This record gives sequence, structure tokens and C-alpha cells, in this order.
Amino acid sequence: MNESDLIIIGAGPGGYRAAEYAAKQGLKVVIFEDAEVGGTCLNVGCIPTKVYVHSTTFDEARERMPQVVSQLQSGVEAILSHPNITQVRERGTFVDDHTVNDYTAKNIIIATGSETKWLPLNGLDDPRVVDSTGLLCLDQCPKRLAIIGAGVIGMEFASVFNRFGTEVTVIEFLKECLPALDSDIAKRLRKTLEKQGVTFKMKTAVEHISDIDADVVLMATGRKPRTSGLNLEAAGITLAPNGAIPVDAQTFKVQHSMSNVFAIGDVNGRQMLAHAAEMQAVHVVNQIIGRADGIRFDIMPAAIFTTPEAACVGPTEDQLKEQGLAYECRKAFHRANGKALTMNEPDGMLKLFCEPNAGRILGCHAFGAHSSDLIQEVSVLMCRDTTVKQLRDMVHVHPSLSEILLSAAE
Repeated sequence: MNESDLIIIGAGPGGYRAAEYAAKQGLKVVIFEDAEVGGTCLNVGCIPTKVYVHSTTFDEARERMPQVVSQLQSGVEAILSHPNITQVRERGTFVDDHTVNDYTAKNIIIATGSETKWLPLNGLDDPRVVDSTGLLCLDQCPKRLAIIGAGVIGMEFASVFNRFGTEVTVIEFLKECLPALDSDIAKRLRKTLEKQGVTFKMKTAVEHISDIDADVVLMATGRKPRTSGLNLEAAGITLAPNGAIPVDAQTFKVQHSMSNVFAIGDVNGRQMLAHAAEMQAVHVVNQIIGRADGIRFDIMPAAIFTTPEAACVGPTEDQLKEQGLAYECRKAFHRANGKALTMNEPDGMLKLFCEPNAGRILGCHAFGAHSSDLIQEVSVLMCRDTTVKQLRDMVHVHPSLSEILLSAAE
């Protein structure tokens, strides 16, 4: 039996970040991956999708995507070539709670990510039906695309293919798109996409795929933790009702496990974002080496790369009301910002939530050009418990979109 300090199952953002960080701290690491390194995000998720977002035509996107993915894969392979890392190109399967395949370690991290969550609809065997991976593999741009689901995946592809000239229809069961986004912001973003030519059918349930009139049907109804084939029972791990590996919210250690087995990223179902997986990886390795950190997992920014972008951090206004919290809502608009107008990006709005009397920042939701950058600034401020009164005193570059945030504070 081969011994190491840390075994990692999965070489996506969480897995390879954990391996890199642990190796640099002197730990002997074994990492299992039976597919391409980089996980869903690099190979068929965030990165390929953003190539499409930043391409003018479908043909350009198809040409650039493999180049970008290959370059980033090479970068991950270089990271995993560290002398303290042993890369095993096969599926990792538990033998017991400290053994995976032929390797044993005191610490084990499960970082197997997620996969498409298919709704049990009639007609799923229709050849027109694809998930996001299948859509990215199309050789020709569809003339008509129907998207089931108005979450992040659905909205991003709706925006992209509308720009490519495809006739796009989005079908959503809920009354509004992007449920994690403030409803006011989400509605305004949807209206903007409607003006661009996207058709939305809200509060609509799909009963049979044959009822959909389109060349391609994208199933964009979310993702679920990938746990099959791990033999979790051998490690005494029982899945939660949602199919995720249940973990402690502070340590990401698998619940009810007497051993040092952790689950990070999408597979624990807590915050299904690549950057969440990376920071969970750092946090877990810090526990293993006995190093304290101040990572704030309660402050998790997220972005939707439609055109224009949307992004958020912290609760929505509806959630603040439901929680009975006293708050102020401050708004600012792209159309009143000099930089936005010079960029010909007047469509946009930012909502900043804070405690009464310009107190501590509670959250921020926005849509418009570079919303992800604006929200990142707010996230940093929130990590330091900054008040709106303090934000007012911080100099911002002129002309810049960051002045939109300053306008909201004022």
C-alpha cells in the first residue's frame, strides 16, 4: 500500500487548488482524475462558456474554445507536476475511510464536482435535447434554440446565442429568472434581454419535449453533485436527501465521519461555484496543516455573464424583508455614469443594502456592464465589515464604473 499525507479525488478547481497549496506546504499529495484535468469549469463549463460570451460569431467561438481550454489544461498539468504531487489518471474509489484504490492517507478530500440535473420530462430521448456540454459541442449554430430553465446556465446561453443570430426562447417554471438575484434586478435584466430579441415564457411548465418548436432544446435546469462510482459506503458516508455529501459548514469535514474525510466544491452542494471550491480547498488544507485563516464563506460573490452582466453578493431585498432585518436600499444607475455612457452601456442598475444610517454593508445586487467587478469591490468591503459612511470617504477613479457604487453610497 502506498502512503501519502493527502489523497484528493477529482482535479477540478477545488481538487487541483488543494493539491497545489498542500504540495507547497510540504505535504505528499496523491490526486485521482479519470478525465481531463480542470474539471467541469475548465473543460465544459465556465471557461468555454466565457469564450462564447466574448466571441462575436459562433464560428469564432468554435475556433477559439479548444485553444483556450488546451492552454489552461496545460497550466493545470504544470501545477500537478510538482514533485510532491502524484497524479493518478484513474477514478478514485474508496476501499475504507483512509484508503482510495492503492493509496492510503490520514486526510482525504472529495472534489468530484457536479453533473447535469435532468428533469424527468417526457421525450428526453429526443435527439434535439442537449445539456450545456452538448450545446458547446454543436458544429453548427442552431436557427432556433429553446432553453428549459432561466438560471445562470440558461440565461448566459440565451444571451450568447441571441447575439449569434439564433431565435432564442427561454421557458421557466418560476415567475422570474435567476432566483438568487434580487427580483428587481432580475426583472430589469430579463426586460433588457427581451429588447435584444430573447423570448421568455415565464410560469410555464414543459410537459413533453415534442411540444417545443425548436432545432435544439437545452436542458438548463441546474446541476447535481457527482458521487457515483466513489463507493462512499466503504468510507461510512451517507448522502444527504439532495444527493450531496453532507459536511460541517465550518470545516467541510464529512458529517458523521470519524476520519479526516472532507468534501469541497459542488459535491457538497453548499455553494456551487468554482471560486467557492477553490477557497474551500485552501480552508481544508489550512486545517490539515494547523494554520488559521479568516476566509468568509458567508460572503460569496457570484456573477452571470449575460450581455449586460449581472452579479450579486449578500441577501436580496426580499430576503432581508423575510428575515425582518432593518435596512436601507440605495440605488444607482449606469445611465448617470460618465464611463458607462462613453462605453455605450447605459443599461444597468445597482442596489446597495446596508444597516440604517449608512451603516454596515449587507449586500449588493447589480446588472450592467462590469457588474462582476463592482460586486467584487463590495465583497471585499463586506469582508472587512465596512459601512456605507466609510465607503463614502474612499476615493474612486474618474471616470470609472466604480463611481456607480460611490453614487449609491452617497
